[in-house]
Amino acid sequence: MYVCGVTPYDVTHLGHASTFVWADAAARVLRLTGVDVRVCRNVTDIDDVLTAAAARRGEPYDRFAAVTQFRFEQDMAALAVQPPHSEPRAHQFVTQVQRLASALVDIDAGYVRDGAVYFRGADVAQRAGLSRAEAIDLATEYGDHPDDPAKLDPLDVAVWQPSDPGDPAWDSPWGTGRPGWHAECAAMALSTHGPGLDLHAGGADLRFPHHAYEAAIAEAVTGVRPFARAWMHVGLVSHEGRKMAKSTGNLVLVRDLLERRPPAHIRTMLLDRPYNTPWEYTPAALDEAATRLDALHLAGGRTGPATARAAALAALLDDLNISRAVDIAIEDGGEAAQLVTSILDPAVG
Repeated sequence: MYVCGVTPYDVTHLGHASTFVWADAAARVLRLTGVDVRVCRNVTDIDDVLTAAAARRGEPYDRFAAVTQFRFEQDMAALAVQPPHSEPRAHQFVTQVQRLASALVDIDAGYVRDGAVYFRGADVAQRAGLSRAEAIDLATEYGDHPDDPAKLDPLDVAVWQPSDPGDPAWDSPWGTGRPGWHAECAAMALSTHGPGLDLHAGGADLRFPHHAYEAAIAEAVTGVRPFARAWMHVGLVSHEGRKMAKSTGNLVLVRDLLERRPPAHIRTMLLDRPYNTPWEYTPAALDEAATRLDALHLAGGRTGPATARAAALAALLDDLNISRAVDIAIEDGGEAAQLVTSILDPAVG
């Protein structure tokens, strides 16, 4: 299982937490069936947004990233997100990205221009079910620079790119530069898990361009398709009518919520809904989660029918239908409630 981790340039908000709590829930549910789940969650600590944030603070980008990542891990621990087995950091995989770039050039899936290595991505939009115009709009929004005049096609993406003064930089066969975002994840996933994944998780906003190009790059260089046999795209969290993001100024910080509510209330609020559906955070949602969790705890003290645990587990395995599993557990109690509690409130379950 590969989970797209954070770019550590800011504090953890509820949108971040939703993705990682859901990934944790998926791993826990799979383990209930006896599956050995090996989780890799990366850290994107080479990124232009991170570099800019560190510069504004007057700190070296790597130190700034390390401190922010530490705070993120504290928030994850509070929310009972189990540590991953592997946590590769992009700065440790620069050599692997360079090897990836060379391999793409060797098979003509990439080309060199002006000190950069580009992946030929003209067909990635079609594979992702998007029109060319939609793909170019998203590529622009996520910093893939479709207007770059060095590209043969606007939908090509940089696997390796030249660094400006002040940017992180490493020597390479093409000149001093740094990895491209999509190639970082491809290199880290391939290096950790090999040419194919059983499950790839991340926020729904990463579906295109990031996940589409990550998969296309990996498939091109290995010849193995599909790169991920299943995808888990977690629905976006909004607040005050807009997607929760630093750019919109509507963040709800996990650390602030933890000062006021038990972690299990937050975790239950995040999980007691379809994982792939966008939703709006309100303070009332936390109150509703607390009520549901109290009912679940009470149900765990009752003796339930022998079939209840199997029914709750079946709901969990039905595309992670946690809300249905909670309903069953509250109604039937006993082992069903204990099972579902192990997902929503692991400290108790």
